Formats: sequence, C-alpha cells, structure tokens
Amino acid sequence: MIGRLNHVAIAVPDLDAAISLYRDTLGAKVNPPQDEPDHGVTVVFIDLPNTKIELLFPLGEDSPIKGFLDKNPSGGIHHICYEVEDILAARDHLAESGARVLGNGEPKIGAHGKPVLFLHPKDFTGTLVELEQV
Repeated sequence: MIGRLNHVAIAVPDLDAAISLYRDTLGAKVNPPQDEPDHGVTVVFIDLPNTKIELLFPLGEDSPIKGFLDKNPSGGIHHICYEVEDILAARDHLAESGARVLGNGEPKIGAHGKPVLFLHPKDFTGTLVELEQV
C-alpha cells in the first residue's frame, strides 16, 4: 500500500538557523519558506537525492508545532510521510485494520498541494505518520 518515503519532517525552534545549517553547513538545496495557515506551520523543503526534509516552524499561537516545541525545546523529528496512490483506499484499509486516522478522517490539502492524512502515533510504534496521495 505505501510507496516511497516522501519526507521526514523536523520541528525547529529557529527556522533561520535550521535553514543555514542545511544550506551552508550541509550544502543542501533549500527551498523558500511557505506559510501553511490551514496547518498552522511555516514549512521549508530541503531537496535530497532520494527524499526531502521538511522543516516545520510554528505559524501562530495555535500551531500544533508550538505544542511539540514546548515539549521538545531543541526540536526534533515530528513525523514521516509516505506516498500512497489512493488516499481514500489507504484510509479505508487502515481503518479496517484498526489504525486510527487523526482529525475527521477526511484528507486535507498538504504543503505539496496534494491530499494528506495523519495516522495516530500509538498505532505506528510511536511515530506520527503522514500519508500523501501522489
């Protein structure tokens, strides 16, 4: 059902410092920041040969990333994202298997402009999983 790893998302307390780290220290291609108000985050995608890194920074006081950073002030891995061909079929299969889809179960449009869903970390060995339709 799942396809390739789309990205690893890292919550960061200082977006400019994280951009500099990846661009200047590691020599990666860093894309411009983009605000995602529907998700309460500013994201920056870093292109790697085999996947992407997504830097997440809180956008507003109600950002879910703010809560994550309150618990993890240095930042850290927030979630991993896998690609799926049909997000509704994936959702239905997962629900039938007992996995919990977060929110109301309906896909939202993610930072890549494609439908996404999140799966409860307690069902996936403590890891928040995002599915993105490709």
